Amino acid sequence: MKCETAVLRQLKGYRLATAEILYRLPDHPDILQSYVWQDYDIAPDYPVLLGFLNFWLRELDGPLHSVKVAGKRIISAAEIGAARIFHLH
Repeated sequence: MKCETAVLRQLKGYRLATAEILYRLPDHPDILQSYVWQDYDIAPDYPVLLGFLNFWLRELDGPLHSVKVAGKRIISAAEIGAARIFHLH
């Protein structure tokens, strides 16, 4: 994602979302494996994460066990308006 695109998405309400995905190994279903996913998404619905999980269910063999999600707002419009620019000579 380009820097300017990330800032514009954040101003539209996107936040950095992190999900820990536990899934079962296809050949050893008693063993859980962990996968960490991170992208910009919109809470509380997380449509980007849901799209990824739908892809997982459609295309990958490891059945999902559980998903934990955490989101962090990085910037807001008010925070950008309050930024100061300094010039050093």
